[in-house]
Amino acid sequence: MAASGYLNLAADLAHNFTDGLALGASFLGGPGLGLVTAGTVLLHELPHEVGDFALLLQAGCTKRQAMRLQLLTALGAVAGASCSLLAGGAAEVAASWVLPFTAGGFIYLGTVAALPELLRDPSPLQALLQLMALLGGVAMMLAIARA
Repeated sequence: MAASGYLNLAADLAHNFTDGLALGASFLGGPGLGLVTAGTVLLHELPHEVGDFALLLQAGCTKRQAMRLQLLTALGAVAGASCSLLAGGAAEVAASWVLPFTAGGFIYLGTVAALPELLRDPSPLQALLQLMALLGGVAMMLAIARA
């Protein structure tokens, strides 16, 4: 496997760990917040994992190897959720630092990784689709804040 495959796996493991932290902390905040966060993470993870799968194939993995490696990195989410839930006695503390930490990570990834790619295609249709996706993300954040 090429070095890019290993780098992708390390980044995906860390990313899944922060997803798990967010899920665990949000369920500590209440079932409504937890379910909204779980739905949001699911919507975000589906295309992300498909992209990671494609990157692993390009790095030289077979389909079976790529699926196994993706499953292995998914255990990072289980570890992250476990860390959040084990801090359950300190639920307010966990929610006060875990959710902002993971949100900051998502903002960083969006600005460093996604924003330059989005700016490559200046067509009006692409701009409209990007605006709709942005508004959808804002709507999800509002739903989380109200849960």
